[in-house]
Amino acid sequence: YNMFHRERFEIEYERLYSEIGLGTTIWSPLASGILTGKYNNGIPDGSRMSLESYSWLKDRLLSDEGQAMIVKVRELTQIAQDLGASMAQLALAWTLKNPNVSTTITGATKTSQVEDNLGALKLVDQLTDDVMQTIEEVLDNKPVRVES
Repeated sequence: YNMFHRERFEIEYERLYSEIGLGTTIWSPLASGILTGKYNNGIPDGSRMSLESYSWLKDRLLSDEGQAMIVKVRELTQIAQDLGASMAQLALAWTLKNPNVSTTITGATKTSQVEDNLGALKLVDQLTDDVMQTIEEVLDNKPVRVES
């Protein structure tokens, strides 16, 4: 579950939350690093997408869909900066703001990334309704339940 992958969590699993009272553990909240902003200006040397074993992910990022995600991440990065946070912190806090998220599994390759990720806990309360609405306007991908 992340800003770009929402349908299953917000629509398909909704009954688990409302009727049964379960929450869920989510993974990939940073969308393989895309939501950290590190790919906003290309693929840095030494990053996951620079590795041959991740060529599938690089291809996805370089696709039209991937480039559209980068445009959104650039806009979201400005929101994060306005809040005094990193893009990774904003993406993580956004998942934690959802009351149906019980646990967010994060990943990191450096201690500094773990430390930055933990800063998301302080950001959750700053995600007011207005900030969340601004984020929704940038994302423009809120899933809608289709009744049959």
